[in-house]
Formats: sequence, structure tokens, C-alpha cells
Amino acid sequence: MADRGVDLAAVTIPKEVRDQLAELELELSEGDITQKGYEKKRAKLLAPFVPQTQNVDVSIQLTPGLSSEPTSSPNAVPVAAPRQHRAHRSGGTRDDRYRSDIHTEAVQAALARHKEEKMALPMPTKRRSAFAQSSAENCTPPDTSSASEDEGSLRRRQAAISAMLAQNLQSPEYWINRSVQSSSTSSSASSTLSHGDGKTQNHSQGQTSILADVLAHTRIESSSVPPDVTSTVPQDRNSRADLPPNITVRGMSRGQSRSSMMDTAAGVPAHSRVSTKIQQLLNTLKRPKRPPLSEFFLDDFEEIVEVPQPDPNTPRPEGRQMIPVKGEPLGVVSNWPPALQAALARWGATQAKSPALTALDITGKPLYTLTYGKLWSRSLKLAYTLLNKLGTKNEPVLKPGDRVALVYPNSDPGMFWVAFYGCLLAEVIPVPIEVPLSLKDAGSQQIGFLLGSCGVGLALTSEVCLKGLPKTQNGEIMQFKGWPRLKWVVTDTKYLTKPSKDWQPHIPTANTDTAYIEYKASKEGTVMGVAVSKISMLTHCQALTQACNYCEGETLVNVLDFKKDSGLWHGVLTSVMNRIHTISVSYSVMKACPLSWVQRVHVHKARVAMVKCRDLHWAMMAHRDQKDTNLSSLRMLIVADGANPWSVSSCDAFLNVFQSHGLKPEMICPCASSPEAMTVAIRRYLHVPRGTPLPARAILSMAGLSHGVIRVNTEDKNSALTVQDVGHVMPGGLMCIVKPDGPPMLCKTDEIGEIVLNSRVGGTMYYGLPGVTKNTFEVIPINSGGTPIGDVPFTRTGLLGFVGPGSLVFVVGKIEGLLSVSGRRHNADDLVATALAVEPVKTVYRGRIAVFSVTVFYDERVVIVAEQRPDANEEDSFQWMSRVLQAIDSIHQVGLYCLALVPANTLPKTHLGGIHISETKQHFLEGSLHPCNILMCPHTCVTNLPKPRQKQPVGVGPASIMVGNLVAGKRIAQASGRDLGLIDDQEQSRKHQFLSEALQWRAQTDPDHVLYMLLNAKGVAVSTATCSQLHKRAEKITAALLERGGINTGDNVVLLYPPGIDLIASFYGCLYAGCIPVTVRPPHPQNLAATLPTVRMIIDVSKAACILTTQTLMKILRSKEAAGCVNVKTWPNIIDTDDLPRKRPSNIYKPPTAEMLAYLDFSVSTTGMLTGVKISHSAVNALCRSIKLQCELYSSRQIAICMDPYCGLGFVLWCMSSVYSGHQSILIPPMELETSLPLWLSTLSQYKIRDTFCSYSVMELCTKGLGTQTEALKARGVNLSCVRSCVVIAEERPRLALTQSFSRLFKDLGLSPRAVSTAFGARVNLAICLQGTAGPDPSTVYVDMKSLRHDRVRLVERGAPQSLPLMESGTILPGVRVIIVNPETRGPLGDSHLGEIWVNSPHNASGYYTICGEESLQADHFNTRLSFGDTETLWARTGYLGFVRRTELLDASGDRHDALFVVGSLDETLELRGLRYHPIDIETSVSRAHRSIAESAVFTWTNLLVVVVELSGSEQEALDLVPLVTNVVLKEHHLIVGVVVIVDPGVIPINSRGEKQRMHLRDSFLADQLDPIYVAYNM
Repeated sequence: MADRGVDLAAVTIPKEVRDQLAELELELSEGDITQKGYEKKRAKLLAPFVPQTQNVDVSIQLTPGLSSEPTSSPNAVPVAAPRQHRAHRSGGTRDDRYRSDIHTEAVQAALARHKEEKMALPMPTKRRSAFAQSSAENCTPPDTSSASEDEGSLRRRQAAISAMLAQNLQSPEYWINRSVQSSSTSSSASSTLSHGDGKTQNHSQGQTSILADVLAHTRIESSSVPPDVTSTVPQDRNSRADLPPNITVRGMSRGQSRSSMMDTAAGVPAHSRVSTKIQQLLNTLKRPKRPPLSEFFLDDFEEIVEVPQPDPNTPRPEGRQMIPVKGEPLGVVSNWPPALQAALARWGATQAKSPALTALDITGKPLYTLTYGKLWSRSLKLAYTLLNKLGTKNEPVLKPGDRVALVYPNSDPGMFWVAFYGCLLAEVIPVPIEVPLSLKDAGSQQIGFLLGSCGVGLALTSEVCLKGLPKTQNGEIMQFKGWPRLKWVVTDTKYLTKPSKDWQPHIPTANTDTAYIEYKASKEGTVMGVAVSKISMLTHCQALTQACNYCEGETLVNVLDFKKDSGLWHGVLTSVMNRIHTISVSYSVMKACPLSWVQRVHVHKARVAMVKCRDLHWAMMAHRDQKDTNLSSLRMLIVADGANPWSVSSCDAFLNVFQSHGLKPEMICPCASSPEAMTVAIRRYLHVPRGTPLPARAILSMAGLSHGVIRVNTEDKNSALTVQDVGHVMPGGLMCIVKPDGPPMLCKTDEIGEIVLNSRVGGTMYYGLPGVTKNTFEVIPINSGGTPIGDVPFTRTGLLGFVGPGSLVFVVGKIEGLLSVSGRRHNADDLVATALAVEPVKTVYRGRIAVFSVTVFYDERVVIVAEQRPDANEEDSFQWMSRVLQAIDSIHQVGLYCLALVPANTLPKTHLGGIHISETKQHFLEGSLHPCNILMCPHTCVTNLPKPRQKQPVGVGPASIMVGNLVAGKRIAQASGRDLGLIDDQEQSRKHQFLSEALQWRAQTDPDHVLYMLLNAKGVAVSTATCSQLHKRAEKITAALLERGGINTGDNVVLLYPPGIDLIASFYGCLYAGCIPVTVRPPHPQNLAATLPTVRMIIDVSKAACILTTQTLMKILRSKEAAGCVNVKTWPNIIDTDDLPRKRPSNIYKPPTAEMLAYLDFSVSTTGMLTGVKISHSAVNALCRSIKLQCELYSSRQIAICMDPYCGLGFVLWCMSSVYSGHQSILIPPMELETSLPLWLSTLSQYKIRDTFCSYSVMELCTKGLGTQTEALKARGVNLSCVRSCVVIAEERPRLALTQSFSRLFKDLGLSPRAVSTAFGARVNLAICLQGTAGPDPSTVYVDMKSLRHDRVRLVERGAPQSLPLMESGTILPGVRVIIVNPETRGPLGDSHLGEIWVNSPHNASGYYTICGEESLQADHFNTRLSFGDTETLWARTGYLGFVRRTELLDASGDRHDALFVVGSLDETLELRGLRYHPIDIETSVSRAHRSIAESAVFTWTNLLVVVVELSGSEQEALDLVPLVTNVVLKEHHLIVGVVVIVDPGVIPINSRGEKQRMHLRDSFLADQLDPIYVAYNM
């Protein structure tokens, strides 16, 4: 709090006010008071003492006397702090559970070592508006009262860390050498390194000082240095000033090529915040990783994990095989009752006035006392009521043996006792459960599973509790999720019936029937019921009586939950057996008055107390030097969670404080228990002769523990874990230690294993779950030879431990807290302790931290989730997180996968305030945790990735290629369309080589035939063009060109028009004039800055002599806004074609040869490359002829086109095809769909269109926008049964998911599932495939994605793991031949091999339109020959990968059909780890990861994979996506994501064809122009 204001050392303040201030400080640190409340109260307290002139925020400068971290000399003995606390639960600053001095030092040491290495991590970027942390005023602070219910807890003064740190920082070698030999575990509350003295830190050193110091504890090993992921290809960085930054011109000389990297080192844009972050990340990744990569080898079929070579230094168990350990024999007592009910009957009759139970009110004062007489009579009434009064005489609701739920709050033990014993007397089986407080209770669904598996139909509860249950509007109790329907019965005395005189309960001798069922939650969160038989219940009471030496009439204080575990066994069952007076102290009383149990022991002179470490801790915290408290009456202080390794420090600290109050060391009795085996061991000093040493301690090496062996730690205290014994095995028990996984083989004496127990005590089964029961309750240990050691079954306890000297039992952890990472075992509690040792006060609540593991990519990965304080700032949180990473990495030698901080009070809670781990894990995996800070570190902890592929150099000799790719007898992968053939003489097309001639011919022979009809948003034809109208409009434009433009033959003319008939007319106008048209998409008037530079660039690159356009666009080109983006003074001559005079040109140009250029086709590829290709007249003619044949187009036909007409096949269909074939084209500009979505579909229906062409963006618009409106469309009469082919025009892999969902959605409107298909074209050939009317339906195959990454095709069955569906790209057009070629060797490949698609056809483009005549590029792409085989044919390279597969289908000529499958563009593929990835595959996986991901795009930057995700949900979900995206890419693609960028919907740029512009996105990201919601840099 130092930075908040006044130094109070200078002001004289009375001691009591200082104490009050200290208490206030504590309240704030625990989260019991808001920041605002704290400051208000504080100001009030200080007002009289602070001089009014100081105009400062009154806030406390902690003086040494008040310091929240008391300083002391290195050898100071920890004693109770003299300052007063209010009696309340503790947390925050002073909550020292999980703490030991050694732990503190170890963490400091580890962090100091990292400080020396000083390496900055990039801090995540967060949009300011997002996640505005709910301010302290309106945020309920979380309940810090308990971390988990079995935590250790303790308060010790810190040893002088600062002295130690000074030494560390002077001699880093000392620490480094030490850490290489071993590692450490320990825990501290405050890290003096970063905020030790509470002074405000100076952040002036810029970003890096804010950022974390360093990530991985790197041990440099020469043996395995992972590949350097950071090398960047040096780029030539001369840039042309007037080109937009996101387009490279293919065909410009390399010197002029514009690179997106600016002029700084390693290609980092100078202005880019993002890039410096990435550079930091790269520097982080450059450091060698700690664990060696365990490598995969590659097989033809799959990658198989190579067994990691065992480390020769791994410690191994060396002892002999253990011998089962026997407890003392169970004594025989003559007057022992035959059943527990009989004991109650006896005391009820003979000792009716004797107190059985005292309950406390919220202040800790006695509320009521239940005597044995009352307990007996009420239980009897309840038993009678249950059996006789709930149904009719003939049809009772309950029969003996039925299961009944007991739903009572912890604050009402009396009602519970009566209900429990009432059930035992009625011989029905009680199932105690927690009270459901809301529909969203953590784990309530699993409780439903328990009730279902136990067949519970009735619930007993109290009237008060019933009133508090959530109700529906008409007053009925809500049906909880997953719960069976329950009948609720209130058991308050006034509702019970007194039994008739002749009725007596049946009390049989204890047998093996089930007495009660205790619930138990597994690691996965499943709740199961452990059935305890009557004989087990009785024998357990006997064993506890013998072990704890219980005597009749003693007093016992029970602070534990009386519904289960030790609280039930000691406080409800054994106490009645021995007529003990139990004083029950509930959780709510403890929260209000933490010292209440100590006071009860003192007042009642109690002999035994049952507590958990938490209760010891709270009592210490609330201890106010109460001189009158005396604990000398205690003979046993039973610590129920004494098996937790961290309990030793709590016990020591409690003893320290209360030894002066009569507490003797031998009174502290830790015990170990589990729901299945019940009490396993308990420490007892009853039979111990005087002078025997006090409890045993084991100081174990953490490294040894992680390998499952016991090594006493001698060299380095920092890597030690101190555990205390839990005494001897229970009387009558036999204990073994077996291996926790695999067959239950006996462990060696120095090996850690699971404790299994054989005794008559303990559960008999998981009720209703026989399968799971067998593995737990019927285990027969085997020796090293595999033979069983006997035939007695043992029960697994779920506890991990060993038997020490003198048969003492030690427990080091629980199976459910075990994290097995890369073959080493770590305990969740140990990791919590280390995390809490790192400066937690500012950032997180101590008690609210969860550690669990998730399975990602064949191994467990450690995740830590903690609740962040509302007042913690971003930098502190990030610093804390990065330091936790370092500490855990150093001490436990395990990498954290993810560390997330969530807002205060949002983690799911258990009923006693701890964190519900399995539910937290479920939220994490579902993406509903909503973190406010997250740090992913996959690079350090994922070390089992397959080995990067080394590409083999291929010899180019034909023989080697034949052997490599063409197996003998395998056909070469090639396919061809039908023969273009000879066409009938009467066909006009034979006579006209040129389209311009065809139009003139049509204008003469059929002048009034309508060729084009343009529709507006209302579906009205706004303009039409007959053959003669089109011819005349073209003539007017030709005249204008020749007169006004001063155009020469062969000049390039830019056509700048919206989609429509003007564009078509001006195209033919150019052909008539002998110039070369270049169509360009007009700039978007609302977004000139982004769209106009591309227009300018095409105009410059094509060296256009003039621009034909409309009046509106001409104004835009010359506007002020345009002048802001480009130089408007240097436009070529602009001709507006709106109102031209009716003039005819003197003559119409006819090219001398068909090989002359007809037009230029410019297009920006998805990789941001602008390419212009030259299309000759003969190519136009051949293409139109080919389409006519494939689609059977005649003058009587109508087609509808809904796509942009600026390049590729879209332009050909829009402008040329109708003129060639004579059919009518209905033109629907896609932008009209934005105002009227159903326009395209209703047009198809209205005009009964058989063939329609569209783009993916149109199809997606209809699928997303009209998917829910099919009924409304049907009602409007839309019927699509007329459509026989709906072809998507694209230059990419068919989007199968989209076409299928379109077909399914509009099936109801009559759309045939066979109608939808795709086309495929590329720059070198605008139309290679087009599904026509004659060919067979397109086929779909499933290929193995792993093989695809190795450039192989392996076909698999549908639904196979890692399978990818691919659809054929349409039938190959007439006259087209394709062949699949190895892009490196240029040799042909065999059938079903992946290679580059090469094409030969009369309509191939003639070449790139180049400026500086880069002929080599042109020749390479357009006139290429195979290196062997048919070396004569000239092919064009499409730049797309694909394969040909011969199918069983027949084509029109009766031959087997060869299908072409396009996989993706070579330019777009990502080369990562030596494998080839297609962005679309990774994006598909990412989009499936969470419902709020609207769209995603991936690209690489300096070998880092960057994933950009559009978030459609609320911004609080943004950080949930980071781990899910990382998980799915790792799991499905074996890649580690480097950066995850979360952006708003619509940020990923998409071109008119619906293709993602990933390079534009990359450039915007690097230039920091995306305004992301969140950027996470995965470490």
C-alpha cells in the first residue's frame, strides 16, 4: 500500500488506532472489504491525527511495527505477532497456508537466478475497452477462507530473505551451479525481488522492465539444440513510394518489388509495436529448451512416438520389496454393543439426561444441547414416521433397504443426527449430501448422478432448509440439473408421529447389509457413493475407540463437516458408541469467529478436538494473546488432513503459538483417511513409553519424488519437501504400498506408491457401480514375479506414500492431485505452494488457486488458474505470472502450459469455500472460464512433437524419379476433357474467329434477341441489351475513343464500371477500336483509402492510355478525398461514357491474326500478388466454345449470373459467353444482395433458370442470411426445382462444408442435392474445370491429413481420424489436358499422388503482362516441358497442388471418369517444421474450437504461426479462445501457435470471390492496424 499516500511514521498515533488500522489492512488483503470501503474507514480512523494541510489520499505507509511481512533476523524464532486481529477468517497478506521458510528461500533463489539471466517476455496486448476489470466498489471479494479443504496452513516469520538475496545477486554462479545439480520446492508470501519494500517501482526503463524478467530456466545442453525458429530470409528492401503496401506485382523486376518489411533489422517494421513483441518472443524461443526433444520417426502410414531414451541419471528404487505392515490386533471388549443402534438405545434408556450434542450459534455461543434421551426418542419417532406414515398401509413409500437423501445445512447438526439415526433405526440407507443453493451450484449435476446411481427418490430436510431451496414461480422446488425427481420430507419434531406402544424398531446384529452411503468426488468430478456396511461401521467405531482410547462421558469438539469423513466417523458415530458429548463447530461459526473451537475446548475442558489445518491456521490468525485460554485438557488434537504434506508447517506453527497455553507436542495427532478405506492411520502416543522421540519427519528430495522414489535430501534444502508421519496403521488393518498405475505390484521400500488397506473397516463398494468397484475394493497385490501375495482383497485409498522406520506411515500426496507429465509425477499442492511463494499479495487471492492438468498432444499439460484481485494492474499480474512460470520451472522442473487469472469470485466453489477443481477444468476446456489475463507457454512444455521433416534432395535423372514416384504399372496422373471437335458448318462461330465479328453478325441476323438483362435489388430489369443495342452502344464508345482519346491500335484502356451492361458495351467498344481492354473494380466510395491505391496501381502497371468510366466515378477519381490517397493530377485521359453522341466509327478494327491480344485480366491473389495475364483472341474463342459445349448453351437458353465481373471466369461469363453462344444472361450484381438477400434465389425461381453461376461470397451470404427463412421463401412461392446446375466459380479448393450446407438448407425449396458444384480456374488458364450437364456428378474422397503434409495422398474411409474431405472441382472442360507434376523435379507423378497441376489447352493465357520484360518468369509459368516422359508438349503451371484419381464413374463417351482434386495454392502453403500446411485446414480446426469464433485466418511470420480469430461473442470470451485455439492446432496439426490475435468480426479482409486476403491481414497486423481485442504471445 506504500504508494497510496502519507507516511504515518511521522505522525503520533495511539496503539489501539494502529491495531485497528492493521486489522483494516488485513480485511482489505483478504478481500473482506472493498477498496472504497477500506479508504473510507481508514480516513475516518486517521482524520484526528493527520494534519489537515496535507492534501493527500490518507493511506498507510507500513512501518516496521505494522509491516504485513514482519522482518526478522535470520535466526529469529517464529513467535506470535503481537498485533491484534479481529476474530475472522484470514487470507491475503497473512494467510500462510502452504508455507515454510525453506520454501520461501528456494523460490527467491530460483527467481534471483532468473533475474541474472534477464530476458524479456512480450507482454500481451489488450484493447483498453476490453475487460475493464469490475472496479473494487462493485466487485464482491471472493471467499478467501479456504484454498482447498485439505491445505496445510501456518504462520511463520520470514527468515531474512533480503540478506540471502543480496548474496544471490552477488554470486549468480553459486545459484546456477546449484540449480543444475538439483531443484527446489518451497513457498513464500512475498517476493522481495520485485516489490520487496513496497516502494513504488520506477517503470521508466520502458517496456522490458515491465515485462517479465525471463521465462525458462534454461540449462544449455550441447546434445540437443532445437532448430532455430527465428531465421528470416534477408529481403531486398528497395520500395516504390506509390505502391500500396500489401501488393507485390508479379512480373515487376525484383528490385522494384515492394516488401512489407520496413527498413529495420530482421525485417521488423520500424513503427510496429506488434513486431517488437514478436521479436522478443523469438528471442525467448531462441534459447535452448530444457528437456531434449523426444523424437518421432515418420512411417508411410503414421507418425509413431519413439520411446524416449531413459535418462541414465534418473533415480531408481533400490530397496527390497516391502513386507505388508500389520496394525495392532483389534481388542475384544465384553460389553460391546451388537450394533450402533443398540448403543443409542442403551444410552437413551440409561443415560437420558447425558448430553450428546451441543450446537453453536453464529457468535460461537451454545445454541442448544441434545441429550441422549432426546436423540433416542426423536430418532424413534422419525423411524416410525418413515416406515408407517408416508404412504398407505398396503403401499408404503419406504421399505427397509431403500436409499434416502439427507439434505441438512452444516449449521444444523442436531437435525442431521436425528435424521441419520432415524434412518438407521428404520433400516433405510441414509445418503448425506450438500444443500443445493442454486441451479448453478458447482458439481450439482454430479450429485444428481450419485442420487441416480443410488436410486434415491426421497429427501429428508428441515423446514428452514426447505424454505431456502430455490423454487419455481408456483412455489415448487426446482428440478436441479441431472437430479432424479425427489419427494421432500420435513423432519422437524412437530411433523413426526409418536410410535404406537406396540411398535419397536428392529435392531439386528450388525451384518454386511449397507448401513449408509458416503459421497466421494473423483478427480474427473464424478460423484460416487461409497457404501459402508453395518459391520464395517461398527468395527470402524471399535478401531477408532481403541486407537484414540475414547472413554465414556468424554467431551469432543468437532470442527469438521459431520456429513462425511472423519467428522462423521468420530463426531457422529464413535461418539454415540462411547456416550461422548460432541460440541459441533460449523463452518459458518468458524468464518464469523475463528477462535470459537479453541474457546470451546477451554470452556468444556474437552479431551479431543477434530480439526483441519485450516482451523489451526484461522485460530492462530485470530489469536489475541488470550491469556485465559487453556488447552491442557486436550489429550488428542486430531488433524484430519494431516496427510497433506503441507500440514506439517501448520502443526508446528500452531504448537508454537499455543504451547504456552498448555498444548503439548504429543497432543497433535495427524491422521490419514479416504472415503473408500475410511481411517487408514492415526498418530497416537497412548502406548509410547516416556523419552521416545517426538514425531518423525522426512526431508525428501523433490526430484526423487517426481520419479516416485524416496531420497532423503541432504545436499540442498531448497529442493526438499518435509513430510510428517501420520502414525501407525489402524488396529486390525494390514497395509501394502503398490504401484499407482498398472497391475498392483508391491513397491520397494524406497519407492512411493499407493497405500492399499485390508481390514474389516472401510467401504464395501461404489453403490450401483460394480465395474469401478472391482478396481478399487477388490485389489490383490502381486509381488515382483507377478504372483498374488495372498487371496485377501485390499482397498485402494487414493493416498500416495511409503512406510518409514518403525512402521510409521508417511503420505506425500493424493492420486487425485497427481499430475503425470512426461513420465514424472508432480503434486498439485506442491505447485500451489510454489505459486503462492511468488509475491502474491498484490495480484491474487491466496486461497483461490487451482492446479490441474489437461491432455493435449499425447501428454498431460499443467494449468494454473487463480483469482485476481480487482485492484491488481495488468503489469503486476503479468509480472507475477511470468515469475510463477520461472519458479515452477526451476523448482519442479516442469513447464506450465497455461496460467490464467480470472476476475475475483468467479471460480466455482465447493460447499466449504474451496475451489471445485474438476468444474474449473471443465470451464477451461469449454472456453467458459472468462480469464482477464492469460499466459500460454506451449513452446517450453510441449517437447514431444514429431521430428521436423528433412527434405531429401531429389536426383533429376528419369530413372530415380520413375522409381520414386511411379510404381511399375501405375498410370501417370493425367486427365483430359472431351475433344473440342469440329462444329457444324451452319454454326456462325466457325466463320468468326473474333468475338467482335460474332457480335456484329448477331446484330445483323437477330437484332432484337435480348442478350443481357440487368436486375436491381427489387428484381426489376433496369436495363436490357439486345444484339443490335449492344452493337450500337459499342460503336458509340469506339467513336469516342478514337476522337477524344487519341488512341492508337494496341493501346491499353482501363474500364472502370460498376457491374452492368455499360461494362460489356465498353469492352466491345475497345475491341472495335483495336485497343486492349483492362477491367478494374471501381474504388469503394466509402473506403477510398483502401481501394483507390489498387486502382491506381493497375492503371500505372498496365500503362493505360485512357480510362472509360461513368460520370459518378469520374467525379470520385477527381475528388478531394481521392487526392488524399493518390496523385489525381496524373490520371490518364478519363472519358465518361454516360451521354455519348450517336456516332459510328469509320471502320471497325479486325486483328490480322487470332494470336493477338484480346484483353488483359488483372487480379490480386490471396497472397497479395497483383498479376495481369494476357488473353489472346484465339484463347477467348476456344474458351467460349468450350463453355458452350460443356454447359450446352444455345440462343434459346437463359442463365443467371450473380458474381463480380472483373477477372477470371466471372468476367468471361458476364461479358463474352452470351455474345458467343447467343443465350440470354440475367445479370445480378452481388452488391444488390446486401439490400435484398433473396434476390438471386427468387430470380432463379421467377425465370425458371436451369443454369446459374455464383461466387462463394454470394453462397455464404445466402446460407448465413437466409438459412432460417426457408419457410418464408416457400410461402412467397420460391421454387428451385428448375435449377439443374448451380456452379460456384472459384480459384481455390472447393469449400465442401459451404456447398453442402447450402444444398441442405434449400432442399426444402426444391433444390436438387446434385445441382451444386464448383468450377476451377487459375491465372494461367481461367477455366480448367466446370461441372457441365453431361459429366458424372462430382465425387468426394477422404484423404489423410498427415500424409498430405508430406506431399502424399493416402485415401481413408469417411470418419477416419485426421481425415479431410475433398470434392472434385468439376468436370475438365473440353480441349483441356491436365497432368500432375512434381514441382521440384518437373517429372510426372502417378495416380493419386500430390503434385502441381499443369495444364495444356487452347485457351491458356499467353503470358504475364510484364513491365520490365521478365521473360524467365513468363517462360517458366506458361511454356514449360516435363523433364521426362512426354517432353514435347508445352504446359502452363497453375501454381496449385492437386491430384488426379480415376473413378468408377463413366463419362459421356463411356470411358472411366478421371477426377481432378484441387488441394490448395502453392503460394499460400505454410512450410513449418519441414511439412507443408494449407491455411484453410488449420482455419477449419480453429473455427470449430469455440462457438464464438466467427472466422479465422492464419499466416506465418519468421517461422511463427499467427492465428487471427474473429470473435462473435462478448469481449469477455476473448481470452477463453487463446488456450482452445492453441490446443486444437497442437492436437490436429502438431503445430505450436506463436501468436493468437482476437479481433472484431469483419476484420479479416476478404476479396470479391470470398477468398481471405491473408497477406493483407499479415501486413495490417505487423503495422499494428488491426485494433485487436487481445494479442497473446505464446511463450
